[in-house]
Amino acid sequence: MTAKTRLIGYIRVSTAEQNTDLQWDAMKAANCHKVFQDKVSGTRWSRKGLNEALDMVRPGDRLAVWRIDRLGRSIGHILSVITELNERGAGVLSLSETCDTATENGEMQAIFLAVVAHMEHRAIIKRTRAGVEAAAKRGRVRGGRPKMSPAEINEARSLMASGTMIASDVAKRYHVGRATLFRSVRGVARTHANLQARQ
Repeated sequence: MTAKTRLIGYIRVSTAEQNTDLQWDAMKAANCHKVFQDKVSGTRWSRKGLNEALDMVRPGDRLAVWRIDRLGRSIGHILSVITELNERGAGVLSLSETCDTATENGEMQAIFLAVVAHMEHRAIIKRTRAGVEAAAKRGRVRGGRPKMSPAEINEARSLMASGTMIASDVAKRYHVGRATLFRSVRGVARTHANLQARQ
């Protein structure tokens, strides 16, 4: 990078409840020209903050992220961003992983990190599904049939996390009240957290 290289920061967390302080501190320490952020699942390809950040990147600039997986959770999306910026004479700079895709070694490292992010996401999905099924089985043992099936809970979480539907519409979709919806989703989240804590 040269003295004229601008760093355009991008921050992402999956939910509004997650803390962005660590990412903001990294952006400030790197003296980013401007920082954009999203509070949305990494599975969404179109994001307001990311789109605005990409629009600001000029040839020679770097899109600065805390980690490569902040760009997304799929190999295809991460590589599409890297390819687009490289074709524009720019690149992605991972601050914590010291990876600059404007270099050949940095691009190879980023591809490896994209694969890791993708596999981590798949593992989370598998653990979540297992947790949903375990929670549902426990509910049936107690005698009451769960108002939402494991598949419905998982789909409901995805719809709300991606911003595709708001909670009230999701509740109507599955013919349950908002309280039941949030109780079901929180139950799965707790099960998922417990599973992760044991690993």
